[in-house]
Amino acid sequence: MPTAETAATTTRTVKPADHPPLLAGDRGPIAMSRPGLHETVLKILKPLPRGVILDCPAGEGALAQDLLSEGFDVRCCDLYSELFRLDGVEIKRGDLAGTLPYASGSFDYITSLDGLEHIDSPPQAFREYRRLLKPGGHLIISVPNIMNVEERLKWLLFGYTSHCKPLSDQSKAKIHYDCAGMDEIAVHANPIGYSELRYYLEKNGFAIQGVYRDRKKGNQWLYWPLVAFIRLLAKLTPEKRRKDRWTDELASDPVLLGGNTIIIHAILK
Repeated sequence: MPTAETAATTTRTVKPADHPPLLAGDRGPIAMSRPGLHETVLKILKPLPRGVILDCPAGEGALAQDLLSEGFDVRCCDLYSELFRLDGVEIKRGDLAGTLPYASGSFDYITSLDGLEHIDSPPQAFREYRRLLKPGGHLIISVPNIMNVEERLKWLLFGYTSHCKPLSDQSKAKIHYDCAGMDEIAVHANPIGYSELRYYLEKNGFAIQGVYRDRKKGNQWLYWPLVAFIRLLAKLTPEKRRKDRWTDELASDPVLLGGNTIIIHAILK
């Protein structure tokens, strides 16, 4: 059986009987993220020079497959490297909450999609991004958007968002079964919003280049009265306070009218 440290000599599309039922099947990699996320990331990367890119967490390798097609030199890493289904690409086991198995300054690009909300220590992940990227390197991260208007309203009414629900014993047992004990695949342990992402990026020497959403939600029109009220309050806020509290950014389309996922592109200074 091939190790997680090297490209497999046999196909990765066939998984053993103890593979998570949630992800079973003899097939190639499929995206474990929401529709529109990978397409948005590829649009960000398309005009940029090609280079060495780390995808972590890599999941089954769906994004890595697209990155290869775009001409990038791809490396992959995941806490559960046995999930990886893409043949001929290096996959290593690594924890974003710890130290990843690569030398400092190894990468021109890092994509880290829908991983930060699953780990115990998001601040450590940002330190790793800084360590692993070359100066001027690009980082693209994404997390569930807990700050869009729909999720803000759900938090107000129910005390939790769609992405970070209470974990009862029954729900934990189902996750444990569906994921064959690899609970981190499904558990959102840390809800992280735009403000926290920006803070950790700037603290670690990154400059934000753009903020994006995966795709527009079809039911946005239902929330337009509330959106108008939030933006009116923002405009009535004194300019100094707006700058101090990132009021305009928090009322922007990618955040307030975002889809299920918020995506940030940043460069290491």
